[in-house]
Amino acid sequence: MPEDLDLRPARGGVRVTVQKLGTALSTMVLPNIGAFIAWGLITALFIETGWVTLVGDALGYDGSYGLVEHIGGWGAGAEGTGIVGPMISYLLPILIGYAGGRMVYDDTVRGGVVGAIATIGAVTGADVPMFLGAMVMGPLGGWTMKRLDLLWQDKIRPGFEMLVNNFAAGIWGMVLAIVGYVVAGPFVEAFSTAAEKVVDFLVENSLLPLTSVFVEPAKVLFLNNAINHGVFTPLGTAEATRDGESILFLIEANPGPGLGLLLAFAVFGSGVARASAPGAAIISFVGGIHEIYFPYVLMKPRLILAVVAGGMAGVATNLVFGSGLRAPAAPGSIIAVLIQSPVGSLVGVIASVVAATGVTFAVAAVLLKLDRSGSDDLAAATADMESRKGRSSVASAVLGRAPATTTGTGQIRSIVFACDAGMGSSAMGASVLRKKVREAGFDSVTVVNKAISSLTDTVDLVVTHQDLTERAMQRTPSAIHVSVDSFMASPRYDDVVQMLRQGAAGAGSPAPAPAPAPAPSTGTTDEAGPSAGRDGNRQADDTSRVSAPAVLALDSIVLEGRAATRDAAIEEAGQLLVAEGAVPDAYVLAMHDRERSVSTYMGNGLAIPHGTDEAKRLVLRTAISYVRYPSTVAWDGERRAEFVVAVAGTGDDHLRVLSRLAKIFVDPEQVEQLRLAQTPEQVRALLDGVRPG
Repeated sequence: MPEDLDLRPARGGVRVTVQKLGTALSTMVLPNIGAFIAWGLITALFIETGWVTLVGDALGYDGSYGLVEHIGGWGAGAEGTGIVGPMISYLLPILIGYAGGRMVYDDTVRGGVVGAIATIGAVTGADVPMFLGAMVMGPLGGWTMKRLDLLWQDKIRPGFEMLVNNFAAGIWGMVLAIVGYVVAGPFVEAFSTAAEKVVDFLVENSLLPLTSVFVEPAKVLFLNNAINHGVFTPLGTAEATRDGESILFLIEANPGPGLGLLLAFAVFGSGVARASAPGAAIISFVGGIHEIYFPYVLMKPRLILAVVAGGMAGVATNLVFGSGLRAPAAPGSIIAVLIQSPVGSLVGVIASVVAATGVTFAVAAVLLKLDRSGSDDLAAATADMESRKGRSSVASAVLGRAPATTTGTGQIRSIVFACDAGMGSSAMGASVLRKKVREAGFDSVTVVNKAISSLTDTVDLVVTHQDLTERAMQRTPSAIHVSVDSFMASPRYDDVVQMLRQGAAGAGSPAPAPAPAPAPSTGTTDEAGPSAGRDGNRQADDTSRVSAPAVLALDSIVLEGRAATRDAAIEEAGQLLVAEGAVPDAYVLAMHDRERSVSTYMGNGLAIPHGTDEAKRLVLRTAISYVRYPSTVAWDGERRAEFVVAVAGTGDDHLRVLSRLAKIFVDPEQVEQLRLAQTPEQVRALLDGVRPG
């Protein structure tokens, strides 16, 4: 993407915070989409104006009314005898509350149960579907239960754990249910009423199409699930319960804008973008994975005008026809949209999709024809980004982690393709990458897709879109992170396969050993050859441009740190690097700057302070320092650091060292050995594998 057209926000800050909030909201809804679909289908079939009644009338069968009354329940009220009312009033909110509680309490059933108990209070305390209440009470229940459990953790006498845990959850659940009934229910009901009035005002004054001005750009920044399932689903469900359908379900989920954009690329684009657009259009329109067209907009940001115009046209068409959906269309496939369309809204819904597609196509076609300042080729855009990042090898495909291997044997065994929700683009990307991995002969390597919020630091390699990489890195600090800008035709997939081959060679496959002298762009200690072993690695280090003096000098190892605070610990470890002549004092200041933006606490008592990316130019040579704090140092809230390892690396060595250190410190046995070490020589022997690339 040309520099003057890059509309993406700066890394970190508000964007990441909003994305995290959006991920939390959508994570509570997405696992329960099946329940929403079930409710929508039952509603479409068994309410008074549903398909069963219409078909029965057409066939002259009077018994259809009795069937509808028995299964659907007249009026769809929660107190009715049918299915529709109880599902929307009780089942769906409780499922959301359970998912929210489980999400914040380390994915435990205990957190989910307390979240569900808290939610039922809000549900029974209001007369509207309590989705927003569930999104508050569920996470609140899980989070507060987790805080309470920490108070008596490791203090319960053996044999009394079950008694304490069960009664604690029951008593606290009771308290939260009462709070939800008395406070949360009425408050959320008032909020929902106010929100409905705002929506009604926008509809009555024909202003609702203006929402696309905010919705479409937010979608491209991977907030699509947050907008759809965090905002429009609860508000639309309340409206559908009252009116039988809601236009809100089609503001974000309309597949027309994505289809129109991709068709424009198929006709007026060039290179990989034009070649991949038809396949992407099918996946977006029929499969409902809208994320697939986001990179096309990010590549040429002016095209945001096209999808905004298309979104406005779709909303305006639904306003004219008075059409909407009975339930959320998830995923946003044309199939799901048509299934959830009431009989009386089919014409309007289809017209809205056609209008959104046509307007987006027309505007995008004009912009593509007029704007030839940048390439339409996704591969070329990737290469342009790499050149601006100074890419010289496969290693530059890795943002924030080493380009080689991270497991003890030098092999990558597990790959996760992660996205915001873990259901759409990541599933497709994982499928494409899995095929390439299998074709390369690595049948034992697992390739799965997950939501970023569910990532754990046990995976070897994580693939994300470039706008989501930073968040994924926070969840998996010791993994290799590969950033892509296209889910279908990214050259990064070939880079991943190359990493697998390098890892297999380092693990002892028949691959030929590289030359002894390290190549600046790809050399790693694992490349010393299959028979080199530890001696071979040491020999490679002896010929390295950063091997003398040692990366970890004995004078840079302190077993009794004197600092009492995080900032003081960073200063103490940083000054050891200064004393070794590896960095100037300015680099230590950059270490503090880095800590203020993103914590370098890695877990398991380890913190790895290092400078910002900009400060890498200050590094004179690769070096690390090691400070052990027997009394630990408060780092981030309740997290305490026992080991502080300051890192300075030239080129990409900074990232390689971080990856190696993280792998060492996730091994409890190695951590215990470091804890018991009595001399700097013992520490350096344990950390002997921590070497520059």
